[in-house]
Amino acid sequence: MADRLSREGRSSLMARIRGKDTGPEMTVRRMLHALGYRYRLHAKELPGRPDVVFRPRRKAIFVHGCYWHGHGCSRGGTGAKSNTEYWRPKIAKNRARDALHLETLTSNGWNVLVIWECETTDHEATMSRLHAFLGGDPPFKPRRQ
Repeated sequence: MADRLSREGRSSLMARIRGKDTGPEMTVRRMLHALGYRYRLHAKELPGRPDVVFRPRRKAIFVHGCYWHGHGCSRGGTGAKSNTEYWRPKIAKNRARDALHLETLTSNGWNVLVIWECETTDHEATMSRLHAFLGGDPPFKPRRQ
């Protein structure tokens, strides 16, 4: 399938895709804040630079984009339709790297939660999952929504 954008147009579009502070990540951060949790962002010293880190609890959260990390859900789809010889190995490497980071963190005593982009649309389920993962009451009183 031919790309409908020119090479320069595709390059410009891809350059605007962010690696942090993405929409799904901001949604999860808002949920955590509303639940009363406080956290640190993108800990450079930890493998994979988790999106959200709770150092005293030794818990880390990754918020993965379905397409970029090969989730295979309806949002992530079946992969690229053009330039597949580039994208299939690229996404496979992303998945292998994610698994390595997850294993390294868990072997170092960290609890890790992966939240997929498609899961962030169900706010109730995601909030209860976050609350269960963080194990009980937050140190602050949650705000009403």
